[in-house]
Amino acid sequence: MAAAQDQRPSVVVLPSPVAVARGREASAVAWAGLAGFAASFVLVRARLSDAFDLAVTIKLQRGRAPWVERVMRLASWPGFPPQSRVIPASIALGLAAARLRLEAAAFVAAWGTAAIATLAKAAMDRPRPVAGTDLRVVAAPLGGSSFPSGHVITYLGIYGYSAYLVYSLVPSAPLRRAGVAGLVGLICLVGPSRIHQGHHWFTDVMASYLLGVGYLIGVASLYRRVKAGASGLRP
Repeated sequence: MAAAQDQRPSVVVLPSPVAVARGREASAVAWAGLAGFAASFVLVRARLSDAFDLAVTIKLQRGRAPWVERVMRLASWPGFPPQSRVIPASIALGLAAARLRLEAAAFVAAWGTAAIATLAKAAMDRPRPVAGTDLRVVAAPLGGSSFPSGHVITYLGIYGYSAYLVYSLVPSAPLRRAGVAGLVGLICLVGPSRIHQGHHWFTDVMASYLLGVGYLIGVASLYRRVKAGASGLRP
């Protein structure tokens, strides 16, 4: 009896049937995201988006109010090393320590967006924006090519999956709403921040959102199926 109790999560979460039911998402969204990424890849490879990207960057960078600068900088901060490695590792270890081993394993899989970004960058090898008369580039430790945005796709994996877990598992409605809103808000802000700071083009950011959403839904679907199977439920 004691051994069985040791297998239970050490944190209060929603029952498995509720968690599984909340995790059902339409696979059509994932396929649409992957198709959108492929289309973006083709456009960027053919350099059909260059003029549009430049126009969007110049327009977005006009907003240089001090509070805008701070928000954009803070939105990008978690994506730079060392915090880009410390934060997700801490989340994975925290889930494991809470005896949410399946959730921890799925989180690590979602973190795989970092590797996907590296591979896609190598395949495209697109130059990053260069500072000029109309274009500003904030100094930062940048690596790899411009397409896709590593920040955006990694945020989708790390914070998108964290939002999914909060929505699926947290029983308190106020905490659940606050947690999901905060995480989704960060994901929504990081894209504009990458353009505003001059580190990426618009198509870099949009392609990352599309690919990241597709990958995230895939990981969440796999997690849901495994959780449903372990609980004897229909996924």
